[in-house]
Amino acid sequence: MATNGKVTHGPNDDGKCAGSPHSHSAVVNGADTGSSSHSKLQNGGAVEPQRFTFSPEPTMEDIRRRQAEFTDERDWNKFHQPRNLLLAMVGEVGEVAELFQWRGEVAEGLPDWTESEREQLAHELSDVLIYLVELAEKCRVDLPQAVLRKMALNRLKYPANKVHGSAKKYTEYKD
Repeated sequence: MATNGKVTHGPNDDGKCAGSPHSHSAVVNGADTGSSSHSKLQNGGAVEPQRFTFSPEPTMEDIRRRQAEFTDERDWNKFHQPRNLLLAMVGEVGEVAELFQWRGEVAEGLPDWTESEREQLAHELSDVLIYLVELAEKCRVDLPQAVLRKMALNRLKYPANKVHGSAKKYTEYKD
């Protein structure tokens, strides 16, 4: 379920949050600023903000296809081989890291970031995703299916009832 980079129960078309005529959820460059009064109660009464969701389009396949067209139009396939794509992606990850460098811990939703900083982050994360999708294509990895398989493996490695609230590696857990 995706909402164009908005938080579930975020603003309606009229700018008001669903269920509340007065509260607004600020969405800046696809990220919720956390100003919405909407939240849900967890077990035990703790309040958890609504989760951010992606927009339904473009799909991963749409991104792959558009990037393949972009590369073909420029005759760049000779340069866009697995090793080069990997190194380019690592460089872009470095650019993402640079945006977080020296900031200390950063709150979810980036409430202290300017619109310009959020836009720069969106650009760099997009570069990472584009290179990742193109690398997967060149390596013939069906990334959405691979992610589902990996998530299933992670569920086996990290059963919720055994690891809840812990950051240990799966090899550190005892049966």
